Amino acid sequence: MRIAAHDMSRLARLTAGGAGVAAAVIGAVTTISSAPPGLHPAAALVPAGLALLLQVLPTGRVVRVAAPILAFTALVIGALSLRHHPAAGAATMVAGLALALGAVLTRPDTGPTAAIRRESDDRQEFAATLLQSMNEAVMVLDANHRVIDVNRRWRELTGHGPDEPIRLDPPPLPPAGGGDWLMPRVDGTAVPVLATVATIADEQGEPRAYVATYVDIADRKRAEESLGEQNTELRESNARLEAALSFKNDLTSMLTHDVAQPISSIASLAELLRADWDDLPDDIRLELATKIDKNTQRLIKMMNDLQLLFRLDTGSVTARQAPVSPAEVAAQVVGDADVRISIDDDLAALADRGHLTVVIQNLVKNALTYGDPPVRLLGSRRGDQVELVVQDSGPGIPPELVPTIFGRFARGSGLGLFIVRHLVEANGGTITYEPMEPRGARFVVTLESAPI
Repeated sequence: MRIAAHDMSRLARLTAGGAGVAAAVIGAVTTISSAPPGLHPAAALVPAGLALLLQVLPTGRVVRVAAPILAFTALVIGALSLRHHPAAGAATMVAGLALALGAVLTRPDTGPTAAIRRESDDRQEFAATLLQSMNEAVMVLDANHRVIDVNRRWRELTGHGPDEPIRLDPPPLPPAGGGDWLMPRVDGTAVPVLATVATIADEQGEPRAYVATYVDIADRKRAEESLGEQNTELRESNARLEAALSFKNDLTSMLTHDVAQPISSIASLAELLRADWDDLPDDIRLELATKIDKNTQRLIKMMNDLQLLFRLDTGSVTARQAPVSPAEVAAQVVGDADVRISIDDDLAALADRGHLTVVIQNLVKNALTYGDPPVRLLGSRRGDQVELVVQDSGPGIPPELVPTIFGRFARGSGLGLFIVRHLVEANGGTITYEPMEPRGARFVVTLESAPI
């Protein structure tokens, strides 16, 4: 709007100046060519046109003095021509009077009022320059939240062009308290800003206008996100380190107790057998050798479990699933142990045969070790699932230990149930523990059913 008014003012000055020159020329030509020779009202057009031209020229001392004199000259010529040309003379007098008054009234003020006006104009110009030079985006609104003005940075931040009109209804205003906010852009995206809104009150304390300020914090947000990702990675690394340290401590504890005991037993029995070989009868030699073999097999089982544990921890265990008969696997695992098997021969599960063997082996061993007879191994179909159950009649698992029974080092060597859980899950199944009434423990493995 300011640019349009400036252009209109310039056009008006050019038009007035052209009219003044034209009037002066016409007056001079008419006066020279008039007959009979004498004072003609057209002569007044010459000083009148010059006065009009001077009023549109840049203000100066000569202009301020000459313009009123020429206007009064046109007035005098009009008065002198009244006798012979009453109508034209009267019109010339009115035109000269108007030009004279215009020249006097449009002179720039030089008193206190002019100084105040110039100071006000300077302040407005300074405020506009300051608004446009600010690095923060600023939007000025009236009391009804209509946009009055915005600065260059606001246009850059919102994607508006330098001369693009601001069509915002309603304008983007942050929450009343300000703070971090997403400022919408014309392309539909948003930029994170730190926003504040200040109220400008009138003399009665009522809101007169509002000034909203927006500081671009996109870089800060990116830094915070990057720092958050680094902190997340650090926490994950710390969690992995703590887990590794816990595993190391548990493993050290197991090696110190569970592995050391059979090794110590093997060493003492072997030393006794070697030292007293000649004095020992054959049945004692056989008994000692059997104990050594049993402890050796126990160590081999522990080492195999540890090897499998490491593979499970690294995620390198994969299941090669195929239809497997639980009845065949159960018969192979149980052998001549005192376990009652009740599984239909036509029952088949989709699983890795080796994994299923280890699962049943560990569950049966757990029942025989910690439970009481009878130990039963059951199998049945539940819809599209196969359910295998290993149960005993022992005291069961204390309630306080139930939440951790499938973790590492929960009972004894602590690896059996942990390995069972991971192998079952690797085959897409689940395992749960259920107490039996009045006594007993019951482990339920669920696998996907498969055709024979």
